[in-house]
Amino acid sequence: MPNGTPPPDGPPPAARVFPRFDEALFAAVRAAGPRRLVLQVPAGLVRNAGDLAAQLREATGVPVALAARACFGACDFPSPDEAPRADLAVVLGHAPIPNVALPRTTFFVEMRERGGDPAGLAAVVDRAGVPRRLGLVASVQHLDLVGPLSDAIARTGRSVRVGQGDRRLAYAAQALGCNYTGAESIAADVDAFLFVGTGQFHPIGLAFAVDRPVWSLDPLRGTLEPPIDRAALVRKRQLTVAAARDALRWGILVSTFAGQNRSPTALALQQRAAARGREAEILLFDRLDPRDLEGRAFDAYVNTACPRIALDDGALYARPILTPPEFLMALGELPLEPYRFDTYH
Repeated sequence: MPNGTPPPDGPPPAARVFPRFDEALFAAVRAAGPRRLVLQVPAGLVRNAGDLAAQLREATGVPVALAARACFGACDFPSPDEAPRADLAVVLGHAPIPNVALPRTTFFVEMRERGGDPAGLAAVVDRAGVPRRLGLVASVQHLDLVGPLSDAIARTGRSVRVGQGDRRLAYAAQALGCNYTGAESIAADVDAFLFVGTGQFHPIGLAFAVDRPVWSLDPLRGTLEPPIDRAALVRKRQLTVAAARDALRWGILVSTFAGQNRSPTALALQQRAAARGREAEILLFDRLDPRDLEGRAFDAYVNTACPRIALDDGALYARPILTPPEFLMALGELPLEPYRFDTYH
């Protein structure tokens, strides 16, 4: 059975969502009656993974195996090959991606965060002089704060918009590293975006996707970061595109992860390369490592898996690595401006 493809002789595996790692989840696991389950945790919880597995095992009486490799998001759930004996997966820190099929019944534990004072956070935003027309975007952990925070910010005299994304996003206002279509849907109606969450991963992705200032509000620390320099991000990518314009031999990278596999896109790009007199070969991988590309006779690469591989980790590769829109820019089929984020639909 290919990764992510439901068995042909039965209903597709189900996804269930739980806000937190607590008794409601444990009761659902007991009710499901799995023989064995696999637990996947994001990088921020790796240190506690053993304790979480023990807690789950003790609360349910079900054998638990930990998925050990790095987890990059909801697109990157344990495959049947990684956990062949598990008939239930528990995935922490992510929401399901509605248009991605699951290989087994999967319980997504979104780890919703109760913290954050809306009135206090709105005062932080107000004092910083953030523009009057705001779009709100949040990581899944802080989506419960979006409504109260929107109301609190509105009381400072600002208008607040929340966008609904495409079929890859489970919630309004939600951010995925590969998809900010909720923000894109309201970009014309706002002067800036406010990202609610921790870290810079999503603010950087959002800055690539929308041509608006992106402010970052950490609801746990109560701090507000000034806008990301989008022009510098885009300029750096344009220089990478320029460096690849004369490339004659291309490697087209395709992930076998069910949530990242864009084989049709790769084949279409291969045809575009041939039409422009370039050679292009498709390379398959699951988790890409820069060492996997060492010694290969390619001048540059185009990555059809997670777009953040090229945008965030491009400096780790010895040859230019582009997103599909950037590849078309390098071929001269798209202009450098406006910059197009590689939105994964």
